Amino acid sequence: MKITFLGATRTVTGSCYLLEVGAHKFLVDCGMFQGSKLIKALNEKEFLFHPGEIEAVVLTHAHVDHSGLLPKLVKEGFRGPIYCTKSTEELCSILLPDSAHIQEGEAEYANRKGMRAGKKIVEPLFTVDDASRALHLFKLRSFGEAFNVVPGVTVTFRVAGHILGSAFVEMSVNEGDKKTRLIFTGDIGQPNQPIIEDPAAAGGADFIITESTYGNRIHEAYDKEGELANIINDTVERGGNVIIPAFAVGRTQVLLYYFQKLQAEGKIPEIPIYVDSPMANRATQITMTNPEEYDEEARALYAMQGRRLVSMHNLRFTATVQESMAINEIPGSKIVISASGMADAGRILHHLKHNLWREDSSIVFAGYQAEGTIGRRLIEGIKRIKIMGEDIRVNAKIYNMKGFSAHADKQQLLAWYSSMKEVPKAFFVTHGELDAAMELADSLGRNLGTATYIPHFGDCAEIHGTEWQMHESEMVQVEPAAIDLRAFMRGMERDYLLQRSKIEQIVARNPDKAVMVRKKLEKLHKYMDDILKDL
Repeated sequence: MKITFLGATRTVTGSCYLLEVGAHKFLVDCGMFQGSKLIKALNEKEFLFHPGEIEAVVLTHAHVDHSGLLPKLVKEGFRGPIYCTKSTEELCSILLPDSAHIQEGEAEYANRKGMRAGKKIVEPLFTVDDASRALHLFKLRSFGEAFNVVPGVTVTFRVAGHILGSAFVEMSVNEGDKKTRLIFTGDIGQPNQPIIEDPAAAGGADFIITESTYGNRIHEAYDKEGELANIINDTVERGGNVIIPAFAVGRTQVLLYYFQKLQAEGKIPEIPIYVDSPMANRATQITMTNPEEYDEEARALYAMQGRRLVSMHNLRFTATVQESMAINEIPGSKIVISASGMADAGRILHHLKHNLWREDSSIVFAGYQAEGTIGRRLIEGIKRIKIMGEDIRVNAKIYNMKGFSAHADKQQLLAWYSSMKEVPKAFFVTHGELDAAMELADSLGRNLGTATYIPHFGDCAEIHGTEWQMHESEMVQVEPAAIDLRAFMRGMERDYLLQRSKIEQIVARNPDKAVMVRKKLEKLHKYMDDILKDL
């Protein structure tokens, strides 16, 4: 069998794995690339396979960096089943059409500008009709139910605890007398999150394709409810608004859960709370109607409140653009939760434009912010930012609440893998920026004594039973100059790792040199940024 890594390689988004078992081909995930313009441009590239030859898709969960290119796949000829859980299908029924609306809108805008410049017509990446056709291919499977994907391949979904419906994939592949067991993690959730159950224990596997989003970070053990209450109370005392860019699926519902709890305990005032995102409104409704996925605490609350998980008289859901715009005209302090979670599109931009310049307001980020996004730049301390064509001074208080992450951190992932009854032959570390992937790979190797590999885009793992080897995929056809450049950059990467090891040894022997070394590295970093910024 072969696994070709076609997304989420040394970056966080675009999850996509092509599996070839004999003459059969299928995908695990088909996600959209998100973040900077450079990363998002990868969505425009042709698939490095023929969509019509793909027999099935196994979908781990609904987030668009795992599901978002399914409409494009269908547009270009895929007609097979898309296997997922019930809640994943329900969430995709709002996420995929919404994404299609964005694609159509962006194409229309580009064509209005392009006509005046005599440019060619721009086609949307996919349309609402493509999204609808994709949704008709969804086939639901329950957690714990084993099913066949293609001949010789059996899959079982297990609770991943990331968002509603999220699963990690246990896969058994039989080729002749060879048997291979695999786990594709999708995204693994942080234990003890509100509402949904913790990740299920992982069974044995020969190979694990693991996410590494927080592979170099440890979630702080602190009173996040207390911090959230302090932010709200301080902002209300100053007379400002609390603006929360939040992912419509998962994070919005968790925040509402906490607001209800804090209000019930009298720790925050009952000021208006607006959920200003049609998608978040529908995702919240889906969350409220799937109590079978709740944890014990949420099930008890659901029963106590008459089959309602969230019940607050001061909670408002806005539907229309007019209602959204009116929020900023309403006097008095308020909490506004709006998408997108990384503040790179959607209604949240209007609320940031109206509140970033206000010293009395607060902007609260409660999730991962990818490189290149407005959210990332704000938490890094940028003082002026352009939003919707307007240059805005950042006067509001900016908070980055890391404790709300829906991803397991480095220690939690290591604990999850350490609890397995047997150590896998190798981990393929994906779905993380390079520094996160490298640190998790290093920790897995040292703690479990097993091999690790961080794939590049197009790399292919060829597996025979429990034996494996890596090679660059023959599917990636590039110019000779690009091949030479790739080899040169890999050489640079090896040199960097050698230099990093030397530096760590020097500082270990003489900690006084740490400040001097840091200054030299900062100069090197700035130099590289300067010479590469015009690429």
